[in-house]
Amino acid sequence: MGALERLKELLILDFVRDQRYMYIVKGLRTTLLVTFLALILGLILGILVAVIRTAHDQVDKKKMGGFPRFLLAFMNTICRVYLTVIRGTPAMVQLLLMYFVFLASSTNKVLVAVLSFGINSGAYVAEIFRSGIMSIDKGQMEAGRSLGLGYAKTMQKIILPQAIKNVLPALVNEMITLLKETSICGYIGLNELTRGGDIIRGITFDALLPLLVVAAIYLIIVMFFTWLMGKLERRLRESDNR
Repeated sequence: MGALERLKELLILDFVRDQRYMYIVKGLRTTLLVTFLALILGLILGILVAVIRTAHDQVDKKKMGGFPRFLLAFMNTICRVYLTVIRGTPAMVQLLLMYFVFLASSTNKVLVAVLSFGINSGAYVAEIFRSGIMSIDKGQMEAGRSLGLGYAKTMQKIILPQAIKNVLPALVNEMITLLKETSICGYIGLNELTRGGDIIRGITFDALLPLLVVAAIYLIIVMFFTWLMGKLERRLRESDNR
């Protein structure tokens, strides 16, 4: 039997027979859904934590009243604990804790994965945004305040838009990392892309083709986002030069 005939038989066995390719299709759909929702949650958490930590470092606390100063210090402490715990423990352990402990009563595995990866991603996004905010010249904040804008408005209208432009490449890298991290969702029984390939392997006892296809799909998605990031960076450079 020739190599091409053997390959054809394996393709039929792994993907065509009993519509086994649907394990890959459904797994990809779940992977993209979890990645997208977790990314949104991570961005919201990350921006919030970054703003709180930056405000604690930049605001003149001597001009603040007793309770606002205490509240800001308390929130900053909570954020620091959150960053230390999340960045200091493995994502898989966090996922298992979320599934078996914190949301043990939930039957929605997608929700468990989204919350786990969103909280995990938020810690890294927070530091990315914080570095972006700190890279903006202090004169920008002073200019906003001199125009009569409060700290929050200045941050929203002037600082954050510039910070986002600076940290965009790092954010895309975080999104790519998040996409690949979702491959551990199989540990809680969620049929995402990697588990879809592993299910086919378990049925057909052929590991090579299913796992190669899974790897190729991840690679194509990562290459697409890398290409998209390159185009976006060029557009931003062109807009800066105008």
